[in-house]
Amino acid sequence: MLHVNESSGTGRSMQSNAVQASDVYFSADVETDGPIPGPYSMLSFALVLAGRFDGRTFTRPAQDDHFYQELKPISDAFEEEALAVNRLDRARLLVEGSTPAEAMSAAARWVRQVAGPATPVLVAYPLAFDWAWLYWYFVRFSDSGSPFNHSRCYDLKTAFAVKGNRLVSRAGRDELPQELRPALAHTHHALEDAREQAEIFARIFEWGGDEGQRVPR
Repeated sequence: MLHVNESSGTGRSMQSNAVQASDVYFSADVETDGPIPGPYSMLSFALVLAGRFDGRTFTRPAQDDHFYQELKPISDAFEEEALAVNRLDRARLLVEGSTPAEAMSAAARWVRQVAGPATPVLVAYPLAFDWAWLYWYFVRFSDSGSPFNHSRCYDLKTAFAVKGNRLVSRAGRDELPQELRPALAHTHHALEDAREQAEIFARIFEWGGDEGQRVPR
């Protein structure tokens, strides 16, 4: 599903220059039937517009813009444990799911359309799993490659650890202080979880850090 916001206002030239120097963040979540792409399949994914930053000001989205797709499996291999978590029906997706080429090409176009002249950045918590799947699928199947290039990404787990002066091993979702916790639940539905993660991202980005965790100088 595709939603695009259009901005209006004065100072079009100055606004255009500001946008060109901005990062546009997309919260990403994937649901799969195994641990790695290739031998296993990505069954669904979502990208949710999470905010913009021009080097000085962070702006949350004015409305819910998102892309969600369910895909046909690309192999016969799968793990029952993964399917038990995401509750997706591989048999249904083999019939009703989009082909990876259709899904990834459409997703890449949507990201570039929403970002416009600004730079799209992928956000995840933690980044490694979702990035590995989406980058592999974009490179393998999209007719225009990855809209996030090979490295334009933002790891929320690292951001939380750095801002809160915490060990990375103690920077999981369960460690988030109350002011960073989202109102939305984590359901293992890609779109719902990408929305939840977008809220966490905005809170961490705006967060001044945990003074109680500051390292003495």
